[in-house]
Amino acid sequence: MQDFRDEDTAVGTGDVDVVVAGAGPVGVLAANLLGLHGVRVLVLERDSTPHAQPRAFSCDDEALRIYQSAGLVDALMPDLRQSRRVTYTGVGRRPIAELRLSEVDFGFGYSPIWFFHQPLLEKTLREGLRRFESVELRLGTAVESFEQDPTGVTVRLHDLASGRRSTVRARYLVGCDGGRSTVRGLLGLSLEGRNEEEPGITISGTVAEQDAPSESSIVCDPLRPGFVGRGPAGQFRLEFRLHPRETGAELLQPGSVRRVIAPYVNPDRMKVERAQIYSFRCLMAPRWRKGRTFLVGDAAHMMPPFMGQGLVSGLRDAANLAWKLARVIRGHAPEALLDTYEQERRPHVRAMLDVSVRLGSVFQTHNTPMALVRDSLMRGIQCVPSVRRFVEGFRFKPPPSIEEGWLLGGRRSGHDAPEGSYFPQPRVRLASGEERLLDDTLGSGFAVLSRKRESATRAARGLAMALGGRAVTVGPAGMRSTGSDEVEDFTGKLEGWFTRHGVDFAVVRPDRFVFGAVPLGRLHALHTALGVRA
Repeated sequence: MQDFRDEDTAVGTGDVDVVVAGAGPVGVLAANLLGLHGVRVLVLERDSTPHAQPRAFSCDDEALRIYQSAGLVDALMPDLRQSRRVTYTGVGRRPIAELRLSEVDFGFGYSPIWFFHQPLLEKTLREGLRRFESVELRLGTAVESFEQDPTGVTVRLHDLASGRRSTVRARYLVGCDGGRSTVRGLLGLSLEGRNEEEPGITISGTVAEQDAPSESSIVCDPLRPGFVGRGPAGQFRLEFRLHPRETGAELLQPGSVRRVIAPYVNPDRMKVERAQIYSFRCLMAPRWRKGRTFLVGDAAHMMPPFMGQGLVSGLRDAANLAWKLARVIRGHAPEALLDTYEQERRPHVRAMLDVSVRLGSVFQTHNTPMALVRDSLMRGIQCVPSVRRFVEGFRFKPPPSIEEGWLLGGRRSGHDAPEGSYFPQPRVRLASGEERLLDDTLGSGFAVLSRKRESATRAARGLAMALGGRAVTVGPAGMRSTGSDEVEDFTGKLEGWFTRHGVDFAVVRPDRFVFGAVPLGRLHALHTALGVRA
């Protein structure tokens, strides 16, 4: 793709593989991932100009790994701010707990929490599309209707500036068009669940580094529970729940906004750019696939903000679906593979929704007696080392895993089974002596990792070739890599993973989840499950 245009182009007048409706972060990420696989994509966006509002604000280590898989993390990194510490404050805004995030390592290559400025994020993601001649972004164009049949989807488009209508034929349609999804509505589906009756206010703006706290806080004071945090580019974000007797119109008044932010930042020093009332949502569509149309991100589910997982859940959706679409479109997998998208993602989204709601009820309560009990318990339980590690290690967050789906055996065989787990990403050393994060050596497709044994290496190369992926031999610390397909595991973390699971091979999917891992004597099981010859 050479440039961004909102007029008719060759892509829009012919067939494409995938139409993506919605050019927010999730939709554009999906298009980038599809572009890496050479899929022909048309991305449609109603707005004719880039989004200027700082809506989403935080992401996690999984999000950065997904951006890395799209080849964009280095471009995004200058506009991200790492959160090194989060303080929880209770009644009277007195500290009750602290998460030292700079000391937390889930093993995926990045620290747990990062903040971003959405306009800058979207700009970089959209610029990433320029790498692919097969991908086009068309602005000022909406999905008006579509019809599905056994071989594809005919999408009717509306150019909102000229009023012109046209059609495009695609094999699949992916709705990434948000909580008010047009695609979901045209499918006759609606989000189910509940909206919180008690709304909140989000206040965003800029403030100099010296004029506001440098780290973030979860404010659990029942007088005004919420969140305060600093992002990149001078951004500062405050989110608070309204009192039961307050109205949104009242709180949006300039004087009220100043009063709300005053305990945390000098109102005269902060330039407020956005103040908006919102409602907490805990909603999910009953189906995420209907025929050849898929729902992704907020179009499929909406999440309360307490874990900061709304956007990240959409990125996970895109990472799960994109490689499966590409594989089916290329004729390398049956259509049934696409049924595993919702099968794999729904349970994790549900778990994240449930945890978000529970945390919100505990930490965002307006009930002062309940808050005092909570504060006392939080201070007390941190005297117990195991509990303290649980809290400080952020272990209440549902781990990335797939319990059932496109895995060896169809499902995980146990909590610590390798299949369905998110493969670790330590730094490794190449033959040149250069150190890299593991994924940077795996390519964008399947990877077959094996221990450094001649028979295992030879078998891994054959399996990787059959999958159209890459074989990587993992040598122990101190054993210098000798070729482009070998890495030195100088941290010992990969060797530890192989040893813990008692395996010699791991087949890692493009989304970095483990399809299966076996010892050398059971390699035939992987070949059989993958449908490739030994």
